[in-house]
Amino acid sequence: MSGKQQTNVLLFNKWDTSEIEIADEGLKNVILIKPFMTIPITFGRHEHQRLKKSEVHIIERLTNKLMHFGKRYAKNTGRMGGKKARIINFIKAALDIIYLETGKNPVELLVRAIENVAPNEDTTRIVYGGTVYHVSVDVSPLRRVDLALRFIAEGVRISTYSNPHSIEEVLAKEIILASNSDMNSYAIKKKNEQERIAMSSR
Repeated sequence: MSGKQQTNVLLFNKWDTSEIEIADEGLKNVILIKPFMTIPITFGRHEHQRLKKSEVHIIERLTNKLMHFGKRYAKNTGRMGGKKARIINFIKAALDIIYLETGKNPVELLVRAIENVAPNEDTTRIVYGGTVYHVSVDVSPLRRVDLALRFIAEGVRISTYSNPHSIEEVLAKEIILASNSDMNSYAIKKKNEQERIAMSSR
């Protein structure tokens, strides 16, 4: 063994993620919180490989979900399409706001928010004899994280549309509310709505 100690990389040269534990057993293998570099950008190396999203840092996955600010309901158009560096700066500012408001590690609060928002059930369409049935199904861990990040990003987009509040403030507020399972969180409402619909389709 070499006598060198492995240095702990701090996210944005500020946030230590080595002590963060993922409480949800189902999400332990699909949420990456240990950064390999201070700014988590993989330049899309995972894009054409199946299930490689689980090896992308959770901050970068949130960044990718937020790069859709445009028209209110047309998520893939508009001024934020492809502006990754700009979104990362928004997230950095939001993490600082979370720390100032709570005094806690903001990355840990983001993980708690994802655990609280990730839905366990969804519905799918089954066509049987010309009739369409909606059937409740369990959600895979990777899709649970994707849906949680989508709900958070949707909440931020809707809250900041034609609104004087900045993206950083709204994102920080959404993460804090979701980490506390507060019903004022858009993401928590969406999760409960999806699980309620799935429950009625059992």
